Amino acid sequence: MELLLKRKFKGKKYTIGDLYIDGEFFCNTIEDKVRELPEKCLNTPKWLICKCKEKVYNETAIPAGTYKVTLGESPKFKRILPIIHDVPHFLGILIHTGNTEEHSSGCIIVGRNTVKGKVLYSKATMAALMERLETAGTITIIIG
Repeated sequence: MELLLKRKFKGKKYTIGDLYIDGEFFCNTIEDKVRELPEKCLNTPKWLICKCKEKVYNETAIPAGTYKVTLGESPKFKRILPIIHDVPHFLGILIHTGNTEEHSSGCIIVGRNTVKGKVLYSKATMAALMERLETAGTITIIIG
């Protein structure tokens, strides 16, 4: 299964996107602000902490790229959620529920963007997404 996240609005504090499943529109997303991270930050070994001034902890969207996704237990949310793997200099990146970028901490939040700066119906959207993902084999997400 292929997820595609097309970022369509990059604001001062948040980013709005459209999430597609195998080429079909599924929902909207909200993330933290997209910050262009320098190559020196993206190319340092993953075990080193990126100390570039461009990455603001808990306020930066993950870099564009292609990532593996698996379903696993989230200690914070205490349930099975999609985990996005091998994001340079980010740990614990999930797809989960919420309404604003303040709920994101680098993760992707799903819902319907019917109010400026928010997604609504996040719990129902997440339940529908999990239903689709639970029957999938290999899952990747392309973020652009």
